Amino acid sequence: MSACDACLRRSALIGFLAAPIAGLLDGGRRAPELLALPDEDLIEAVGKGWHAEARGRIERFDPNARRLEVEEAGLFAICVHDGAYPASLTDLGDAPVVLYGAGSQARLAELLEEPAVAIVGARRASAYGLEVARELGRGLSAARVTVVSGLALGIDAAAHRGAVDAGCNTIGVLACGAERAYPRTNRAVYDRMVAGGAVVAELPPGTEPRRWTFPARNRIMAGLTRVTVVVEAAERSGSLITARFAEDIGRDVGAVPGRVTTRMAAGSNRLLYEGAHFIRDAADVLDLLFGAGARREPPSPGPRPAPPLDASLRRVLDAIEGGSSVEAAAAGLGLGASEARAALGRLEMLGLVRRDGLGAYERAVAP
Repeated sequence: MSACDACLRRSALIGFLAAPIAGLLDGGRRAPELLALPDEDLIEAVGKGWHAEARGRIERFDPNARRLEVEEAGLFAICVHDGAYPASLTDLGDAPVVLYGAGSQARLAELLEEPAVAIVGARRASAYGLEVARELGRGLSAARVTVVSGLALGIDAAAHRGAVDAGCNTIGVLACGAERAYPRTNRAVYDRMVAGGAVVAELPPGTEPRRWTFPARNRIMAGLTRVTVVVEAAERSGSLITARFAEDIGRDVGAVPGRVTTRMAAGSNRLLYEGAHFIRDAADVLDLLFGAGARREPPSPGPRPAPPLDASLRRVLDAIEGGSSVEAAAAGLGLGASEARAALGRLEMLGLVRRDGLGAYERAVAP
C-alpha cells in the first residue's frame, strides 16, 4: 500500500468527523472549504464537543492498523505523495489526501492514461435520459475513453452500465467507503466495475454516506476528468455542482439538450443557454476531446441498418416523434385506435419507440 502515515491519519480524521462536518454545512458552508482546513483548524471548526476525542484519536492513530483494515476490506490506498496518485486531482484546492480503491490499482492507472469524461445527471431520469446516458457511456468506453460517474441511481448507473458493456473503461466515485456498493441496487454494476474497471472514494472503509459527502464526491469526479457532461438535471441538482467544480478548475462542461417543457431538464438546458458544449452523442464528446473527427468509436459488430418501414408505419413514427399522443396520432392519420396501437407495437419491437414512465409513447434514440 502506497499511502503514507500522515495522509492516512488525515483521512482517518475526516472519516471520524463526518457527522459534525454535516452539522457545520447546515449553516451554508461548502464541504471543500472545510476539507481544505489543516487538522487543528478542522478540529476547532467542528465544535468543542468533538475536540478531545478527535485529538485523542489522532494521537492514538496506528497507520499500520489502518493499512490492515484497508487490506481486509479488499481495497488499495494511494496518497498525494505517491507517484500513482492521479495528477489531475491536484488542480483541486482541497484534493483528497488519500484515494481508497476497489479493484486493481494498476487498472486505475491504466484508465487514467486516457482522457476521462464525467457523465452525471438526475437520479429520477426519464427513459430518454437513461438511454442517452447509456449510449454515451457505451460509445466513449468503446473509443477507449474512461467514463467517470458516481454510481448513483438514474443517469450515473446508466452511464456506467453502458461503459461496462463496451469494455469496462469506467471509474465509479463513491460518497462512502469504496468497499460497498451504494446504493445496494447497483451491486451488479459495482461488481462488474471492480472486476474490470475501478471504484474509488476519499473516505476510509466503513464510512457511511452523509449529505455533504455527495457534493464532496462530485469535486473528485470533476477533478479526474477533462470534460463533464450533464444529462438531464433540474435547476437544483447535484449534477450542476459537479459542473461548477469542473468550471472552477478550467475543465470543459457539456450538456445534452432536453425538453424545454420539463423541469427535469431545466438545469441542463440552462447550462446550454449559458454556453456549455452541445452534446448529442459520444461523437460530440470525442470531437471536444481530440478535435473534429480525430477519434471515433469502433463500428459495432455487424451492421445496424435502420429497419425498412412502410408508409403507414412511417407516418405513425413521425407523429410520435412530433409529440402526438396515441389518440392524437390516430385521429390525425385517420386510423382507428386499435390500428394505431398495433402500429406502435410494431415500432416498439423494432426499437424505434418506447414507453416513458407514464406509459406514453416517445421516439427512442435512433440505432
